[in-house]
Amino acid sequence: MNRILSFALLFCSLPPFLGAQVGIYQHGTVVRMRMSDCMLIHHGFVAAMGGPPMQSTEELCPEYTLLSDKVVFVIVGKSSNQMVPLAEVIDFRFHNNELAVRVDDAKHESKFSIKEMILRSQWELVQKHIEEQLSASPRQDADGAMAMRNRE
Repeated sequence: MNRILSFALLFCSLPPFLGAQVGIYQHGTVVRMRMSDCMLIHHGFVAAMGGPPMQSTEELCPEYTLLSDKVVFVIVGKSSNQMVPLAEVIDFRFHNNELAVRVDDAKHESKFSIKEMILRSQWELVQKHIEEQLSASPRQDADGAMAMRNRE
C-alpha cells in the first residue's frame, strides 16, 4: 500500500516538473513572411568579444513577423525548409536565446533566430504611420500631376 501511495504521489508531481523543463509556451500569430538571407550566429568567444553577431549566407530562409500579446518578433529560420503557416496561432517559448516554435501541437519544435523585437504598441504605431503614408501618397502624386497640367 505504501508503494502505491508513493507511486501516485510521484506520478502527480511529475507533470509540473516536466513543464518546468519544457518551458511555458506563449501564443502568437504569424502575420508576415518573406524570404531573406539566412543568418549564421556566432557563439562563444566571438560573441563575447563583441564580434559580428550574424553573418549572411547565400541561401534564402523564411523570415516571419510574429505578434504576441505584448511583443512583436521578427524571427528567421535556420534553413529554407522551416515553414510556418500565415495567420496561424502558434505556440512559442524562449530557448537559449532563440524562439522555439511549435505548430499545431506538433511533437517537435522548430528553432528560429530572433532578428528583432519591438513592443506591440510601438509596432502598431509604426504600422499606422506606414498605412497613412501609403494612403496619402496616391493623392499627393495625383495633386502634383494636376498642378503640372494646370501650369502648362
